[in-house]
Amino acid sequence: MGDTTDVAKTFRDLVESADRKFARVRDVLPYGRGQQFYFRKVFKAYTKLWKFQQENRAKLVELGLQRWEIGEIASRIGQLYFGQYMRTSESRFLFEAYIFYEAILNRGYFAGTKGSTKDMNLLGLRYKELRFYARFLVVSLLLNRSEMVKVLAERFKALVDDCKATFPETNFREWKQVVQEIVRFLKVDTAFTNNRPLRYCVLFESYATSQPHLARFHANRVVRLQDALLMSYHRNEVKFTEFTLDTFRMLQCLEWEPSGSFYQERPAESSGNGALNDQSVASGLIDINLAADMTDPTLPPNPRKVILHRPSASQLIAVIATICEELPQDSIFLIYLSGSGKTGQSIASEMKASRASRASANKKVVSQTREHEKSLPEAPNCDTGDSTKCSRNYLCLGPRGSAGSNLLYPGDIIPFTRKPLFLIIDSDNSHAFKAIHGEERGEKAALLLSPLKPAVRNQSNVDFTENGSQFTYFLTDPLQAFCHLVGLSHWGADIDAHNKADSILSSAFSEWEVILCTSTSLDLVWAQVLSDPFLRRLIVRFIFCRAVLYSFCHSGDVDQYLPDCLPHLPESLSSNSKVVQSSILQLVNTLDVGDCFNFKDT
Repeated sequence: MGDTTDVAKTFRDLVESADRKFARVRDVLPYGRGQQFYFRKVFKAYTKLWKFQQENRAKLVELGLQRWEIGEIASRIGQLYFGQYMRTSESRFLFEAYIFYEAILNRGYFAGTKGSTKDMNLLGLRYKELRFYARFLVVSLLLNRSEMVKVLAERFKALVDDCKATFPETNFREWKQVVQEIVRFLKVDTAFTNNRPLRYCVLFESYATSQPHLARFHANRVVRLQDALLMSYHRNEVKFTEFTLDTFRMLQCLEWEPSGSFYQERPAESSGNGALNDQSVASGLIDINLAADMTDPTLPPNPRKVILHRPSASQLIAVIATICEELPQDSIFLIYLSGSGKTGQSIASEMKASRASRASANKKVVSQTREHEKSLPEAPNCDTGDSTKCSRNYLCLGPRGSAGSNLLYPGDIIPFTRKPLFLIIDSDNSHAFKAIHGEERGEKAALLLSPLKPAVRNQSNVDFTENGSQFTYFLTDPLQAFCHLVGLSHWGADIDAHNKADSILSSAFSEWEVILCTSTSLDLVWAQVLSDPFLRRLIVRFIFCRAVLYSFCHSGDVDQYLPDCLPHLPESLSSNSKVVQSSILQLVNTLDVGDCFNFKDT
């Protein structure tokens, strides 16, 4: 009896100790390199708790331990691993989170709880289960486990419906909104079924033709991408939890694609009682650090990334300052900002004008929007020093209200150019950030700037918020962005055309990498990052995006539909250069979309 009492007391002490440490970690800032001490302590506490309950499971069950309590511990461990992934970008932590979450699902730790509908404990358990599904969905999305995502989305929706029926007096409006978010997110994310991974895959993206040139390439200075900050806010944009579609794509674009055995799924067998008996590691004995065997030790570490959703300007600037202060030597800091340059009021007036424009005629996109663009006041030049004339030279970081605290100006970035910066500005006001160029405080910044307007075949039938930013789409998934631009919604059975188009794009990117390596006019800003695979890939995709849009919108006032970069890239890779246009023409002919483009000047 005394032994049983000791087991119960030890278990409760371990739970309370782990919970206290978990609460402390939850309050730690999600960025910065000096936070590892706290996480070592909480991981140690939960490792001790998990092993204790495994070794004493029978006695604890006799004492009244519930299955949901085991699930709660496993869920906390999954949360810790996911949080650590978000802080470090180490893939093994994401795998570990998946292992624990999958085990909770397969073993039904939260399922089948009994009690009265008036029992607040039962309601609390339902909330735990809802949070579990939402967290597991995020992890599965990031690991591209599409089948699991479908299963989770269906069960999550069914659980919300059941909760509403079981607890009619409780408001589940927020959870209904989460269901709507995931349905909308999946509708966009699964539009194409033959996609390559968004992550950098050595097998596909280390081109044999360009690798010798990259190996011999020598710049006076070489910097590597070590840190990235990703922020996106657009009115009514596609999002799930804190991940907008744009940041979700960009996050994966800045990671290595694992080549381990994790994606080799094994068949699930049925046990005698009808339950699934999955023989994969994730549903065997749950152990900590299993994912160490699933990561590729030959791959370099992923750049650390911080994702911000709707920060205030001061919060964003504080995060940038912290990362810059801790940036390692010979490193570069990527800042990705996606947002509108219009406040809520100006967006509303533009939508009204847009509806009137669509009703007038069925014209080409350029001529259809030019008069509306002229009716807007031209963005002033901030170089004059008159801040009152710069009221439109900003990026909106959040919804309307407290407008000043939600606006980021180009001048807010300039103090941080004492460190090497790689800036990607995706906005209808992106060109305002050209003001940074030439005003740096020590390190010349690299800038990739989106078009002021997205290009589309038929503006009357498109919702720019439904598919994420066009510019970001090109930078993260260029072939699918091209297909979306020309109206190819799916490949159907024509896999050969997809493979041929993919091969054309790979050959073009390889050739452009060689030109960058051998160019005598390549600016040092680009030369110093050319050895970094992530940044080099962004540069060649930018060249592709610019050339495609140049030929797509080759009429009238085309500049507002083209991206720009500073410093300028070599003229040999300009939008109308023969080597670039020949690749675009080849791709266009392969996909039989020549009616969308104009190549008569090439």
